[in-house]
Amino acid sequence: MAYENPKRKPIDDRIEEDVIRTLVHGFYAKVRKDEMIGPIFARVIGNGWDPHLEKMCDFWSSVMRMTGRYKGNPMLAHMRLKMVRPEHFERWLTLFRESARELCEPEVAALFIGRAENITKSLQLGMFFKPGARPASS
Repeated sequence: MAYENPKRKPIDDRIEEDVIRTLVHGFYAKVRKDEMIGPIFARVIGNGWDPHLEKMCDFWSSVMRMTGRYKGNPMLAHMRLKMVRPEHFERWLTLFRESARELCEPEVAALFIGRAENITKSLQLGMFFKPGARPASS
């Protein structure tokens, strides 16, 4: 595959497009069945799963293979979802970890999981961090 920027190389040569596709489709199959986050995705995506899955394949290709195919704004897309809470991100991450470990070889799964954890932290900070806010008391 030709890269737009030849200096940007895949994180690991084992992460081919078919690996990304398998993980994305396997992961979102779990999401759709999940009692906690499945209804959120159903409400937002409706019948548009095919375009969403393609967009997510582009996203992970950009993240893991440096292809630059994804052209969206994940923070803006998630900021629009007023019903999403921190616990939803934790559930998303749990399902992603499970899927990566089930569908990828261990070293590749660890690479995907590391990126997913960083992405989750970034989105949560962007959505929920309130400078100067007092932490909730226990």
